[in-house]
Amino acid sequence: MNKQDVADIAAIIHTFGDSHFGKQLNRLIAGIVDFDMSCIFAFRFNGEPQLIHDGYSTTVSRKALSSYMRGGYLLDPFYVACISDHEVGLWRMDELAPDSFFSSEFVISHDIHPCVSSEAGVLIEEIGFVVPLEEGVKATYSLMRNQGKSAFRDSELLQLEAVKPLIEATIQAHWKQMKPAGFVPIVSEDNDIETLFLSIFTDQLTSTQRNVARMILRGHSNVSIANILGITEGTAKLHRSNIYKRLSITSQTELFQLFINYLSQ
Repeated sequence: MNKQDVADIAAIIHTFGDSHFGKQLNRLIAGIVDFDMSCIFAFRFNGEPQLIHDGYSTTVSRKALSSYMRGGYLLDPFYVACISDHEVGLWRMDELAPDSFFSSEFVISHDIHPCVSSEAGVLIEEIGFVVPLEEGVKATYSLMRNQGKSAFRDSELLQLEAVKPLIEATIQAHWKQMKPAGFVPIVSEDNDIETLFLSIFTDQLTSTQRNVARMILRGHSNVSIANILGITEGTAKLHRSNIYKRLSITSQTELFQLFINYLSQ
């Protein structure tokens, strides 16, 4: 560790509870790996996230970020990892994402995907640290590279793994000082389906169908849905078909648009 590293760590400590925390943390990490954008979100089950650090570029649409905060986050694999029992640590997005996620509407949506709304367009890759903050609350510190760059190399991830204890400790210390009053995990009577998904199609779909619709929106294929629910692929296809019929739509794209329309209300 050189003098600059020590100075950067000291600067981070001085910004605990301050709006400059993320910028100082980025400065330290930029000395390890190159990245174009970053963000830190605190996630809890069934409740809006807290944006701890906005390290998006100036070209990112604030409207898209607002839509993400209102409900788009529900489709984010990092959110799902945070509200589940998934192991904490450093992860590539494709290690967390469902099998059809990268061909899903969310990945290419300019409406609720902040990164895609930027001038750089689709990301080449996103990696993130999943950090425990308190019971029922975890954070993600995401680092992103835009198109035109290469994906993060395994050697770079090993370098980031080496500073994981420092990243976790600083984010946890910052959270203790800046945590908004009232930001607590929200208890639900149904621990499998978030309230927003329940409310979108309450009068049109059964509970099982709403659950399947949620998985479709998150990028699960029929095979993946079948494996999760313990049903046959044919039954998963039938659920999908019945969902489309009940909602008077014919495709996953139209299902996604219904979700977008709900968020914009």
